[in-house]
Formats: sequence, structure tokens, C-alpha cells
Amino acid sequence: MNVHKQAWSREEFEKQLRAKGAGYHIHHPFNVAMNSGKLSPDQIRGWVQNRFYYQINIPLKDGAIISNCPDREARRHWVQRIIDHDGSTEDEGGIGAWIKLGEACGIQRDDMTSLKSVLPGVKFAVDAYVNFARQQPWQEAVCASLTELFAPQIHKARLANWPEHYPWIASEGLNYFRGRVSLAQRDVEHGLKITLDHFQTREQQERALDILQFKLDVLWSMLDAMQINLMKGDRSDLAA
Repeated sequence: MNVHKQAWSREEFEKQLRAKGAGYHIHHPFNVAMNSGKLSPDQIRGWVQNRFYYQINIPLKDGAIISNCPDREARRHWVQRIIDHDGSTEDEGGIGAWIKLGEACGIQRDDMTSLKSVLPGVKFAVDAYVNFARQQPWQEAVCASLTELFAPQIHKARLANWPEHYPWIASEGLNYFRGRVSLAQRDVEHGLKITLDHFQTREQQERALDILQFKLDVLWSMLDAMQINLMKGDRSDLAA
């Protein structure tokens, strides 16, 4: 016998979405080790190079959302995300800022942009996310982006901890994190409104939670791949 579940209120639905933060990759052992100052310069550089693959694919994900979205007003808001990452004539954008983070860590620009250090597991996870955005309804892709709910915390942690733990990284190299604190908060307001408006029934709301879990799994899997490959012979720090 099927029991009809009553839809959550808007407030309860948002609470359920935010509760997913317990699985955000800020809690991954690799990230905990990184923010505790336990990574070597080579391991930091490995993380920066692998994460770059995610950074350059974010505009592709956002372009997919726009191409699937018939709502002009939503497109007008969402296109700003592409500009934020790709930059403009006045601003280098998030991708440019990430390249400068790499340079501050000792990574040559050509080494970063060649993607030669990107691990297969990282590539697989990121590609799965972009393909999801291309193939699923645009509102579902927007929902997947709601890991931004938890992003300001991870950026603030890096800004607070890295200067102490990794003083060899020039301060200007951390500008990406500084910029994303406010931008992530702006973006999440729009994405959250779309999600709360679109997923109305309990079945739809539970689908939204599954979608957000998928994105959390993408981010977690990226760090799994890095943990396995970048921490070889150095497992004790991750267990601490």
C-alpha cells in the first residue's frame, strides 16, 4: 500500500537541503589534512592542479544550464556565473585567479593548463557532473549546484588556515578564495529560490535531495582520487 507523503513546507525543505552539508567535502580526510597544515608543497600543488579541471568545467556546466533553460529571466541571472569564472575585459575571472593560485604555489601556467596532472578519477567525476547538467532538466542541474550553500565555510577556512600552515604561498595567490566568499552567497540565493519553487511535491523534494547528494558525491570522489594518488606512503596524517 502506497502512503502519500505530504510535501515539506518551504522552510522544512530548505532545512533538509542544508542538512546535506554534513556530507560536504570540507569533512573529507584529505581536506581536513590540508586545512590542518599536514600536506607537503607537492601535495598542495597536486590538489591545485586537479581542482583546476573542476574550475574550467564550471562555465561548461553553467552553459549547459542556460542552453536547456527557456526562462529568460533565469538565463539573465545565470549567465553572470560564466562571466565570474571566464572573466571579462576588466576582470580575469575565477579561472584566471586559480591559475595565479597555481603560480603562487610554484606551478607554471603551461603545466596547469596542459591538464597533464589531472587524475582519471577526478576527470571522471567532473565529467559526470557536466554531463548531468547537459542531459537533465535545467532545474535539476541548478539543484546540483547547491553545494554552494556550504562553500563560503570552506573558502573562509582556507583563508584562515593557509597563511599560517603554508606561508610559502604568496598572499595574493589566495584571491580566488577571497572572491568566492561573497559570490557563492549571491549565487546560492538565486539557485535556492529556483529549487524551492520548482520541487513542490514530497517526491520531487526527495528527488532534489538525491540530486544534491550526487553533487556531494562528485566533490567527495575527487578528493578520494587525490587521497589515493597524492598521499602514497603518507597515510598516517589522514587518519589523525
